[in-house]
Amino acid sequence: MGRIAVFTDDPGWHGQQLRLAFASRGYASHYVSLTECKFQLEGAAGPVSIQGFESGLPDAVFVRGVPGGSLEQVVFYLDILHALKIIGIPVYNDGRAIERSVDKGMTSFLLHQNGLPTPLTWVLHDRKDALARVERELSEGHMVISKPLFGSQGEGVRRIEKMLDLFWLTSSRGIYYLQRFVEGQDKYYSDIRVFVINGRAIAAMRRKGLSWLNNVAQGAVCEPVALDDELAELAVKAAAVLAMDYAGVDIIRARGTGYTVIEVNSIPAWKGLQKVCAVNVAQALADDLIDRHLGGGCPQLQAVAS
Repeated sequence: MGRIAVFTDDPGWHGQQLRLAFASRGYASHYVSLTECKFQLEGAAGPVSIQGFESGLPDAVFVRGVPGGSLEQVVFYLDILHALKIIGIPVYNDGRAIERSVDKGMTSFLLHQNGLPTPLTWVLHDRKDALARVERELSEGHMVISKPLFGSQGEGVRRIEKMLDLFWLTSSRGIYYLQRFVEGQDKYYSDIRVFVINGRAIAAMRRKGLSWLNNVAQGAVCEPVALDDELAELAVKAAAVLAMDYAGVDIIRARGTGYTVIEVNSIPAWKGLQKVCAVNVAQALADDLIDRHLGGGCPQLQAVAS
């Protein structure tokens, strides 16, 4: 039986779904944290050490989580992903894709650079510049979203609606990431999460928020959405710009314009999506990794000498 390392600090429901999906294809999956990996550059020993894989490296790695920490720690975790790919271990999604997407500033830059619709965005270091930009937007009748440069699940996201709200304008370790708030065409607050695997949009859901924030982790309700060609094509292009094996692309239909990409997630959750779509998302992920990166089929069991 082949072996897959699932990098995660909290396997939970997603880890269990992946374990079942890989097992159906003849692969055992083992949960391991990137904090339990190291470089070991000595003699004939393998250059990368992963806890639980002392007798040999895994056939592939599925990245379900990258721990937070200091800059040095995060760079080290990404270095492990880069190194594994360099020595021939498939990494899904790889370090390059995660680097590009975990940094919201770079994500916005790449979407804009490739001509994809995305909100007006400013990434600033100087607080005076940030305050001046927000004041100008408010004076022109626009609200502004302030987000941590690195973050997920809606944590630390604030909407600046009036001058008094400038009190809440805080930096993310000295960097201000600001976006013009996009008004949706629906009467209620909602956006669309499109799940993309290997250049194909496989499913989508609408997330209706309790307020303007539509994250499932913040209480949003999920409902199925039919994928039209325009929506699917935009999500696929966004994932391709960031060179992702799989992605959760967040899109809103902006009032008076059309679809706009809000975020692209390289380690997306899919529990909410799974509840409202017929596709087995974990199985689709496992099948893609195995078919494209491991040659497909079940690994052959070795005969035991008598």
